[in-house]
Amino acid sequence: MWTNNPITSRFHLKWPIIQAPMAGGATTPALVAAVSEAGGLGTLGAAYMSPEQIREAIKSIRALTDKPFGVNLFIPEDFYADQPIAEGVAQAMNDARDRLGIPHNPQVTQFTESFAEQMAVVLEEVPAVFSFTFGILDHRLMAELKQRGITVIGTATTVREAIALEASGVDMISAQGSEAGGHRGSFLPDSPSNMIGTMALVPQIVDRVKIPVIAAGGIMDGRGIAAALALGAQAAQLGTAFLTCKESGAHALHKKAILETREESIVMTRAFSGKWARGIQNEFMTTLAPLDHELPTYPVQNALTKDIRAAAGKQQQRAYMSMWAGQAAPLSQEISASELIEKLAAETTRICSNLGQ
Repeated sequence: MWTNNPITSRFHLKWPIIQAPMAGGATTPALVAAVSEAGGLGTLGAAYMSPEQIREAIKSIRALTDKPFGVNLFIPEDFYADQPIAEGVAQAMNDARDRLGIPHNPQVTQFTESFAEQMAVVLEEVPAVFSFTFGILDHRLMAELKQRGITVIGTATTVREAIALEASGVDMISAQGSEAGGHRGSFLPDSPSNMIGTMALVPQIVDRVKIPVIAAGGIMDGRGIAAALALGAQAAQLGTAFLTCKESGAHALHKKAILETREESIVMTRAFSGKWARGIQNEFMTTLAPLDHELPTYPVQNALTKDIRAAAGKQQQRAYMSMWAGQAAPLSQEISASELIEKLAAETTRICSNLGQ
């Protein structure tokens, strides 16, 4: 049966379905708990949360469920806080601020949360799973996680990244295809291209590593889950599908945009964060596209646009919001997380039965 494999056995899951760790507030404790309660694996996207917020979120999840769940963080990257801002880029961002009625060139005092302090909370709270994106985890931290019995999952967008992650000691690999919404999880800078589709990426990684592989990117329904399993993955990770669930913390305009979008309107951009990410095209992305080669790198650009994104959300201005979404977003539904899991499971069961699996 499609529900019986090392991943479901390890976490005592009913279904090999994982809710993607989307940072930025979408993965509320209610969403994470609902997914886990329904038989999948919920994940808290905690990269932008302070250590105190992470601890409180974990406590809230545990108050709602006793089932396993995960916590995800971003591996910190080297960056220059004082990198110069090109005149055209600064002008474009200040034009957006003018339209939103907020001050020009706000002073940035913090570019990221303290990864060390975030990890300290993870090690103290001991969730069932710790997953990470954008790099390789320090060997010392890997050992500490293993000592506490925490399963570790790394994100790969190429076969070379998957091989590097396996060598580092991760227990599982999330193979992120180019269809995935939000930021690319790439971390090997010498890769000529990381835009490999899920259908092509998953079987190649499966053939090159000995640990379980999780398929991610463009999976929205039972058809996608069945395809992922047929390619050799032992679980499917869905993100955009959960953004429009009732428990999701995504902005109401973001949810509405996902439900109304077309596949042709979902594009890659560096406008909001300085790192490639897939989302629904809007005016801010279009305006900064010609200036892409001049944009500050992540996380500097992410910090520089924080005031724009926050003001846009408060003022209901979709033109300046970062509305991340995967390539198959038009398949989204407005239902509860438990209803979505139930529907995904029924669809996958039917398809696998028809295929004789």
